[in-house]
Amino acid sequence: MLNVRVICLGKLQEPFWQAAVGEYQKRLGGLCRLEILQLPEEKLPQNPSEAQIQGALDREARLILPKLKGAVYPLCIEGRQLDSPGMADLLEKAMQSPGAVSFVVGSSHGLGEQVKAAGQGISMSKMTFPHQLARVMLCEQIYRGFQILRGSPYHK
Repeated sequence: MLNVRVICLGKLQEPFWQAAVGEYQKRLGGLCRLEILQLPEEKLPQNPSEAQIQGALDREARLILPKLKGAVYPLCIEGRQLDSPGMADLLEKAMQSPGAVSFVVGSSHGLGEQVKAAGQGISMSKMTFPHQLARVMLCEQIYRGFQILRGSPYHK
């Protein structure tokens, strides 16, 4: 069974985001070993400078990098766009080798370059989404990917 690690910065604040992620965690229970790690997001002032943002991303990267396992896929807007069958292919390859996969969802300022360099960046869209919504979307796409691999009618 594939070990899937979703590394996220910050906690889901709203109950509806928590419920959505919880639903996909439940659905994925028999399909993979899903682990969601919530790491603390760096606090920044109201209007941070570029140097302050970069410093925060570097500090967050130092928290993220030791948590990575297996194939690494940071979510970043400049990453390769995948469709749902592409996500299924990614999961299938991860099942073969190394048997684990890590997805990384950054904070509202994104991810540090060290994290992006640790794997192959993927993008959900050219549009920008709140990082809390991106976490829900990622969990749904992981679930959809497993359903595609099973030949389920979930993916139409």
